[in-house]
Amino acid sequence: MKSSIARLRGFTLIELLVVLGIIALLLTLAVPRFFPSIDKSRETILAENLRNTREIIGQYYSDTGRYPESLEELVEKKYLRGLPLDPITESTSTWTVVPPEDGALGGVYDLRSGAPGNDRSGKPYADW
Repeated sequence: MKSSIARLRGFTLIELLVVLGIIALLLTLAVPRFFPSIDKSRETILAENLRNTREIIGQYYSDTGRYPESLEELVEKKYLRGLPLDPITESTSTWTVVPPEDGALGGVYDLRSGAPGNDRSGKPYADW
């Protein structure tokens, strides 16, 4: 009677291998779909951050008649709560600032991503 109770306590090696095989099969189906969705989310956030920041730069120009000297000036003057994050590089310091043609109007006319590489459609991030 004691030996039948001992057998019911654990799993056999075959049962463990079957469970691990099922988990591995599920992972092979789920993981390839997971990583492209992360890239898509980062690109969506990048587009939104660029759109919002460009709109804020336009509002600053409308209010003052000139462009800000830096992105930090937008934060200091309370146009932004904080510097936007480039989700591709996961940094606030990799933005590429495009100055206006007339340097007397300020220092930040436009903003571009400083991320290396291309998006999912093949367009360089620097062209966003």
